[in-house]
Amino acid sequence: MSEWKTIVVGVDGSPGSRKALTWAAAEASQHGADLVVLNVWEHTLLPPAGSVSVSERYVPDPSQRTSDDLVQVIKEELGEDPPVLVKPAVKQGRPAKVLIEESENADLLVVGQRGHGGFAGLVLGSVSQHVAAYAKCSVAVVR
Repeated sequence: MSEWKTIVVGVDGSPGSRKALTWAAAEASQHGADLVVLNVWEHTLLPPAGSVSVSERYVPDPSQRTSDDLVQVIKEELGEDPPVLVKPAVKQGRPAKVLIEESENADLLVVGQRGHGGFAGLVLGSVSQHVAAYAKCSVAVVR
């Protein structure tokens, strides 16, 4: 097996992403790899009436709250002193697109089977499906 130096795991706080985080941390520990824990947020607000777009200055930046939430999830799942080097990261964009972009610098990309959105009856969520099809590195979808 080739040596992994960087494992990226997508975490949105859902139960599936928490399982993916725990699994990815175990793999990172076993391979001596760094673990990048990535949360991606996107604007979901509709434009105000009479406007064609929402200006960035009118939308509060949720990245600090999201970063704090991500660190909390990491502590809850991996403890105060994780067995691997953990690099939390928060980015804005469409989750599948950002994860695929991040896969260019990773040896393994890990996602949960299902995140927060979508339809509960589907086997794979849309993000995990897109990532599995288009990532630039190996992908693990954790159930």
